[in-house]
Amino acid sequence: MIRVFVAALSILSAGLPTLKKGWIAIKNFTLNIYFLMSLAVVGALVIGKWPEAAMVVFLFAIAEAIEALSLERARNAIKSLTALAPETAEVMIDGAWKDQPVASVLLGSRIRVRTGSRVPLDASVESGRAALDQAPITGESLPVDKQVGDPLYAGSIVTDGVVEATVTAVAGESTLARIAAAIQDAQAQRAPTQRFVDQFARYYTPAVVVLALLVAALGPVLFAGTWGDWLYQALVLLVIACPCALVVSTPITVVSGLAAAAKHGILIKGGAYLESGRLLKVVALDKTGTLTQGKPVLTDTEPFGDLPIEMALKIAASLDDHSTHPVAKALVNGWKLQQPDVAPFSVEDFGVLNGRGVKGVIDGQLWHLGNHRLVEELGLCSPALEARLSLLENAGKTVIVLCAARGPVAIFAVADTVRPESIAAVTALKALNVVPVMLTGDNPATAKSIAAQLGIQDARGNLMPEDKQVAVAELKRRFGTVGMVGDGVNDAPALAQADIGFAMGAAGTATALETADVAIMDDDPRKIADFISLSRRCASVLKQNIGLALGIKVVFLALALSGHATLWMAVFADMGASLLVVFNGLRLLRR
Repeated sequence: MIRVFVAALSILSAGLPTLKKGWIAIKNFTLNIYFLMSLAVVGALVIGKWPEAAMVVFLFAIAEAIEALSLERARNAIKSLTALAPETAEVMIDGAWKDQPVASVLLGSRIRVRTGSRVPLDASVESGRAALDQAPITGESLPVDKQVGDPLYAGSIVTDGVVEATVTAVAGESTLARIAAAIQDAQAQRAPTQRFVDQFARYYTPAVVVLALLVAALGPVLFAGTWGDWLYQALVLLVIACPCALVVSTPITVVSGLAAAAKHGILIKGGAYLESGRLLKVVALDKTGTLTQGKPVLTDTEPFGDLPIEMALKIAASLDDHSTHPVAKALVNGWKLQQPDVAPFSVEDFGVLNGRGVKGVIDGQLWHLGNHRLVEELGLCSPALEARLSLLENAGKTVIVLCAARGPVAIFAVADTVRPESIAAVTALKALNVVPVMLTGDNPATAKSIAAQLGIQDARGNLMPEDKQVAVAELKRRFGTVGMVGDGVNDAPALAQADIGFAMGAAGTATALETADVAIMDDDPRKIADFISLSRRCASVLKQNIGLALGIKVVFLALALSGHATLWMAVFADMGASLLVVFNGLRLLRR
């Protein structure tokens, strides 16, 4: 009697939530895990197995609690991002520094951040120098030096120095907040494997109930034993066949994978991309800003006629001063170094020639300034000019030609430097049997020169944004699953065409965070290979988890059908399988 009382107390205290959920499942005609467990408990009570019914409830409650805590741990790895930004900021108010709640700091406010403190809001440095640990945002392991004009990201830690900065984004719109929001959205999406497992469980659970009913009904008729014995075996079968481990195996793995990537500065926009990354056969990479520094410098200034080169450079800089293209900025910066304190000419009727250059009128004369393609389109590319341009392009430089109405008058060249990490990035992709392809709007000779330095065999130049999109489509037809790496803005058509679009340097641009499937928060191209490796590890863990969940079930199912398994053993098997897949999935967080 005491055993029955203790068992009843255990069932009421530990099993009430499970029984309530089981009752809701019955009312909604949903045969889920809670229905199976409730049926097993009630069945055990009916045949007088009170202690075992209590054991079922108790162990299932423990397993549920551990699973919930483990999943919450994986999710907290992401939620902790939002806690990185401090609650107050040191703000200049009425000529004095005062602490103010971050939520009330306005755009354009001046803040101060000292050694050892965290940056409260995204801002731009106005004065001072400091070294910042940006690991929570970009995944960079080393501190980054900041000076006037450089961006600060909320949540970064000032390891040395003091800076004053102007707030560029309010609390809810900081890079940190956008990252956290994007990852929470990603968690809400169901990965393909999770959808499959959920769909499988929808049919699997009713099948298990039918099988248990057949065992209870036909066992005594076809084999030896009493009705009570076979009902007990049917209940054991119900518990063993419960798909708890199978159902929890996917979300814990996917959430852990998303969190592990975020810790290393890789923002994945959903479990679907995390799973499909392992299938990538080709990765197309934009050259400028991805494989190169994206900060070209002026290297050559040559006259091509009787116009003095100083005048030609000033005209070219006056035209390019209206452009935001990196090549244009390089020419303007080069002019400022050579001719400091000189004002540019006034330009009228300025126009951008997409993918080719610019044009404008200076003192009544029309000028064109652009690349090799523009000169050819204008019909001004003589053999002598062609020879000179080819020489510069074969040296890996980007050429710019200034043309008057009568023809070319000057040649300029700029050169970009390869990122130190790019060679390692290409090598890592090849090691994963992923083919790297370079796509660039630059001339083919420059593209091949840069590609040769990196060990890329397939380099394609003179590509407009729509040409890159066509190239990605062609690569998909040839190889299958294709990734595209770009800046998230100019490469938008190609990124959309690719199976997975990667945006580089996403910490500095809201557009990249919104448009990319995978956002690399800093400018390190090696993280493309890191993402693919993580995707493959995630797929391996998913297979292990599904194999563990089903394998343990099969072993104990055989024991149950042979009469060697008890109800408490069945619960241990179910709980053990669930905990194994949970802890196996959490291993991804340690990578």
